[in-house]
Amino acid sequence: MSNHLALATVTATLQRLLQAAVQGDVSGSRVTTLRPDAIGTATPAAGVNLFLYHIPMNYIWGNALEIKRRQRPGEMAKRSRTALDLHYMISFYGNDAELEPQRLLGSVIRTLTDQESITKQDIIDTLDDSNLQYLSFSDLPEKVTEISFSPLNLTLEELSKVWSVFFQTPYCLSVAYKATVVMIEGEAMSEQPIPISGRQMGNMSPLAGRPRIKEVTAEEGRFHPIETMTTLLIRGKYLKGYQTMVRIGEVEVAPSKLEDNELLLPLETIPIELLAAGVQSLQVVYQQSEPKDDESGSVVESNVAPFVLRPTVVDIAVKNLRGTNTSPRRCTVVITVNLAINQSQNVLLALNELAADQPVNYSFEVKHDLPETKELTVDIEGIKSGDYLVRLFVDGAETNLITDSDPKSRTYGLYVGPKLTLI
Repeated sequence: MSNHLALATVTATLQRLLQAAVQGDVSGSRVTTLRPDAIGTATPAAGVNLFLYHIPMNYIWGNALEIKRRQRPGEMAKRSRTALDLHYMISFYGNDAELEPQRLLGSVIRTLTDQESITKQDIIDTLDDSNLQYLSFSDLPEKVTEISFSPLNLTLEELSKVWSVFFQTPYCLSVAYKATVVMIEGEAMSEQPIPISGRQMGNMSPLAGRPRIKEVTAEEGRFHPIETMTTLLIRGKYLKGYQTMVRIGEVEVAPSKLEDNELLLPLETIPIELLAAGVQSLQVVYQQSEPKDDESGSVVESNVAPFVLRPTVVDIAVKNLRGTNTSPRRCTVVITVNLAINQSQNVLLALNELAADQPVNYSFEVKHDLPETKELTVDIEGIKSGDYLVRLFVDGAETNLITDSDPKSRTYGLYVGPKLTLI
């Protein structure tokens, strides 16, 4: 269930997938998203035009969502949702003497046969395009279920009506495809209002103007990892008040930037010993009005918004290494991280061999008996000698790998650490 940018995000992702295919099959061809009557005036000499011309309701998914939306006693209120199918007219143009439209048609059909649905990674790669900043707030990668493509078997009469009535332009070689299903989620909850206890005219509702957090991301972008040196970008409504503070766990700090719908909070302003690895809870709190001399102001709190704080590997040490030649190695690995890990958290150690020829991967469960610790000890065995990239997963919060940023290095752009060496 996605926000209002879902339709445009699906179109942009489909455009990107088709562009990667057709430019290799017909040199110089491009995929555009124009009205069909603009073909030949605002398009290159050869290419594919992708046009969303019909958006019917998907009643099968829509009815299922309506049933799920109905509340039962004790359940949380859910938002209303609309399930849609997207009908695209894909047109092909170019040099008919060299059969360019037909070659492009074959390329598109092959691509959508090989890839019948778009993946979460396809959408993320599309949103990373700097030319698509207008889609930067799309949350489709976080909420997509499955969006599949299938051809629409339009009759000649139906195809003729689409071109003559909808497009009102001469027909060119085209095929229709359907994308299903795209779900748009409303922002308003389907909960019942609080009953009126009395007609007290002029009094403000205790919930009026309450701050509401919509999302918490890194300032660099929603797909950028959040670490201890990251600046948090907090988006929402009614975030600015008197003495606005951001509460993370039990700590309250002032944001560095304060606007009604956006806050910035550098995590480096919080002492690192007060932070922990894994899922964190965040709230915006402030006084509803400036307090008078003998009265304390009314404090309002936002909803609780989660974010995942990733730990960083600081040091790796190997103890009691055993095994020689081609025999498997056994040892104790001590890994130090920058954030405290408590006893109740699930920790996994992942090792990925740095080898070009048939690299191997290992994973080990990590346990400790201390209430909190930054030093983890794990006994490993049955592992072959070599160099390994090291990652820890703390309740799903993954430590980052180090990328070689030296353009002169032979490993430029590749992962080089944190590294464990077993000789």
